[in-house]
Amino acid sequence: MVNIAVLGYGTVGSGVVEVINTNHEIVNKRAGQEIHIKYVLDLRDFPGDPVTEILTHDFNDILTDDDVKVVVEVMGGVEPAYTFVKKCLLAGKSVATSNKELVAAHGPELLSIAKENAVNFLFEASAGGGIPIVRPLNSSITADDITGITGILNGTTNYILTKMSNEGADYDTVLKQAQELGYAERNPEADVEGGDACRKIAILTSIAFGKHLDYARIHTEGITKITAEDFKYAKSMNATIKLLGTTKNVGGTLYSFVAPMMLPNTNPLYGIDDVFNGILVHGNVVDDIMFYGRGAGKLPTASAVVSDVVDAVKHMGTNIMTIWDDEALEMGDFADLTNRFFVRVSGGSEMKEKIEEIFGKVQFITTHEVAGELAFITENMTEAAFDTKKKEFEYVINVIRVAF
Repeated sequence: MVNIAVLGYGTVGSGVVEVINTNHEIVNKRAGQEIHIKYVLDLRDFPGDPVTEILTHDFNDILTDDDVKVVVEVMGGVEPAYTFVKKCLLAGKSVATSNKELVAAHGPELLSIAKENAVNFLFEASAGGGIPIVRPLNSSITADDITGITGILNGTTNYILTKMSNEGADYDTVLKQAQELGYAERNPEADVEGGDACRKIAILTSIAFGKHLDYARIHTEGITKITAEDFKYAKSMNATIKLLGTTKNVGGTLYSFVAPMMLPNTNPLYGIDDVFNGILVHGNVVDDIMFYGRGAGKLPTASAVVSDVVDAVKHMGTNIMTIWDDEALEMGDFADLTNRFFVRVSGGSEMKEKIEEIFGKVQFITTHEVAGELAFITENMTEAAFDTKKKEFEYVINVIRVAF
């Protein structure tokens, strides 16, 4: 029997307990030993919940108990999670976490400590929720030179954009609906401003390329400026709009960014709707591989955490090699990245000459559903060049990068 402890009894923590209790036979069979939850740590009390029998408010109960071999951290945030996880690893306890903030900020250090102590720091649920992506990057797609990762990495924003597309609703209306359904937090900033996706693409990139990508270096935009009118234009082009996290190799230089993108209906990510996530990985030998599933939610995320617990139990006394050095990953300047841009401007056909004078050759987009403005797609140009041209033209309403 292997004793484990769960730090945090919120949405994911309670899900971990539920998954282990519901699927205990198959989980134990795959782990090769019985997994027993000895402690659950939380500041709160839960009257009437069976967890009360194993509930503790003191982290030291877990840290000093040599019978606890694996610790699940699902508290969220950097502190006190970082302090608790580091102490557990130093004490010879493996850790499984879903905490993207912790992993993105301290991944290399915690992996190094785990290796030195012959234990494991596992974080499958931190980047794709219930989607298995970290383990394949670390142990399956190892014969390839990975040249790109791009994906829908946030279920909240994908739900909002899907509803806007399908119903023609505006952003504020759909955000309120998402909050009422529990898909969006009362303060949704981390999701809608792109921060959640930013940390996830930082983790995936670091694993794929073996060096540390500080998420603070990633150009990040959210979805708050996307409007119903943008979707009307998109539909006229057989396209849609998704928030993507992307890292790609362009001529030997890596670029990483998070931003809304206009995708054609031929793109594999086009049809991924609602709270689902999808991740495309491109290797120089295997070509494109698609990962699809629920990127968040109580039980899908808990399932990924428990899979890490099983892995930790199967590898007791052995460190699973994960190449993620603390050396900074060399990245190109986002200003040098080339893109095409969908641009909406106020005015009528009299503006076309001025548009072509500033932006060069463009493809004008028409839709009868939007009046009083023009829209066009530019040729490929650097971010810096586009930014300069945009500043010369005072009539811009909105800009979205395009993937076609």
